[in-house]
Amino acid sequence: MRVHTDNELAPQPALRSFLFVAGSSRPGGNTEALARLAAAELPPGIPRRWLCLRDLDLPPFRDIGHRGDPVGEPAGVERMLLEATLAATDLVLVTPLYWYSMSWPVKLYLDHWATWERVPGVAFKERMRGKTLWAVSVMADEDLRVADPLLKVLEMSAGYLGARFAGALLGTGSWPGDVLHDAGAVARARQYFAQGHW
Repeated sequence: MRVHTDNELAPQPALRSFLFVAGSSRPGGNTEALARLAAAELPPGIPRRWLCLRDLDLPPFRDIGHRGDPVGEPAGVERMLLEATLAATDLVLVTPLYWYSMSWPVKLYLDHWATWERVPGVAFKERMRGKTLWAVSVMADEDLRVADPLLKVLEMSAGYLGARFAGALLGTGSWPGDVLHDAGAVARARQYFAQGHW
């Protein structure tokens, strides 16, 4: 009879890895606080990486697709973001709600996806298929329906890539720390990633 070691009998972490892309223009904001609350509930052993776009010098997006110019190899910050995006099974966009949509750093990050689709040998769209896209957003309005335009953009973007959009964790807050007093948002944060079916 084969004897199992303790390590073999211990629950093994799922083959999942989370990339949190934080797009607030200020540190310590409500959206990041809510996202970190949710991230704390992920099962032990699940890799998670945080990238704050405000700390990265991502170059402006230039749409050259219709000119027929060749797309060069991404370098520097852009390459790091590309590799981190492809390495994760789950992407969490952490963006305050600005004008009923995402913050400009997150929009810039997504705009670069259009270029990454055309980088030879990367197969960006194919490698995005099957990933799960999550979102965390905090707004000043107590009517969470004002985030519907953001949710539609993310749902359609995920659909285009063949990824799954898991919906958004939404909360209300204006001044730093406000969202932690939003009991509904805090409760939802504790359960948000539970739909990942660990």
